[in-house]
Amino acid sequence: MAKRTKKVGPAGRFQARYGVRARTRVRNVEIVQRMKHLCPSCGHQKVKRISTSIWQCMKCGTKFAGGAYHPRTESGQNIEKMLKGETGTLDIVTEVEKTPEEAVENK
Repeated sequence: MAKRTKKVGPAGRFQARYGVRARTRVRNVEIVQRMKHLCPSCGHQKVKRISTSIWQCMKCGTKFAGGAYHPRTESGQNIEKMLKGETGTLDIVTEVEKTPEEAVENK
């Protein structure tokens, strides 16, 4: 038999329903969701989705919360960077704490 789901992969179960664009979006989400991801603890590519937003490493057993379809969301990565001090957000915070008169004097 010929392969029937060349364009839409796992979304081929919907057959001709719902339109190509919707099936393609479902395909992209499901492929990323079902693949193995890197573990933040041990670094192995063994993280699997247990349920919505809950991920578990099959090697070290670490369970952690993440995004619904990705173990690490963009906003979560930005917050991790801020906590590590890798971005310049601390400079912005200090400027906000200044009074308006001090801000005008410094400019």
